Amino acid sequence: MFRIASLALSPLLLVAAAAVSAGSLPDDWREWRAVDTPLARIGALPGCDADVSSLPSIYQRTVYLYCDVRPEGPGEVRVLVSDSALPAYHFRNRNFPDGAQAALHLSDLGMLMVTTWEEGTPVYQVFTEDGEEITADDGPLSAGACAECHTDPSCVAGQCGRIE
Repeated sequence: MFRIASLALSPLLLVAAAAVSAGSLPDDWREWRAVDTPLARIGALPGCDADVSSLPSIYQRTVYLYCDVRPEGPGEVRVLVSDSALPAYHFRNRNFPDGAQAALHLSDLGMLMVTTWEEGTPVYQVFTEDGEEITADDGPLSAGACAECHTDPSCVAGQCGRIE
């Protein structure tokens, strides 16, 4: 199994970023609920050679972005939401409580792309499953790359998933 720790030796990225200081990965993230969204239904993001032209643009961008992390694809994905954020996530009403509330869990990489809300504004960070922040200054693991996708017209206040 490929784990994000393997990237530490790669010249690709993983320069620790101090640009975002939203907080740490909550200890209870493993207890967050896996929600049924279109992305979660895909189950695993395909590799770089996959034809993703039939997918919505947000998913196409996601696949292309993660090709830089792992060419065969990031693998299994789950969308996790904290219990306190479930109503806001379900209704897409922008009323997220402050703090880390949602994550895209790339389990084959041992990595979480976490969205934290601060006074209604989403802040993006990347963590290993054991809580080490690995948000990069640029590239696919940067807060800027997260923001680029999360400003897609299908997203609302940084939330791109929709419970179905």
